[in-house]
Amino acid sequence: MNDNPVFARIEQEITDTPVVLFMKGSPMFPQCGFSAAVVQALSGLGIKFKGIDVLTDPQIREGIKQYANWPTIPQLYVKGEFVGGCDIVREMAENGELQALLKEKGIETAA
Repeated sequence: MNDNPVFARIEQEITDTPVVLFMKGSPMFPQCGFSAAVVQALSGLGIKFKGIDVLTDPQIREGIKQYANWPTIPQLYVKGEFVGGCDIVREMAENGELQALLKEKGIETAA
């Protein structure tokens, strides 16, 4: 994409792990309601995902916003593709689109 080392780290994370959530806090202890809502949606579907705490890394916190051209956190990536933030993920989970996307990408869900 470019020579930005933060972008390179982000690319590495979303390439190495099928489902990645850039969030405030951790999956076990979300630090904002929006992050908690996405964790709940993913966990409710039984999806294994990696949470990356942007609060512990200011470079990632700013870099992820530029990377996706998306101003808010959390941000969900599936197989390297940006899915969306809290409202989008929650809506997709409610109407079945998230499950369909995950199935299409070969990600196992419990639901």
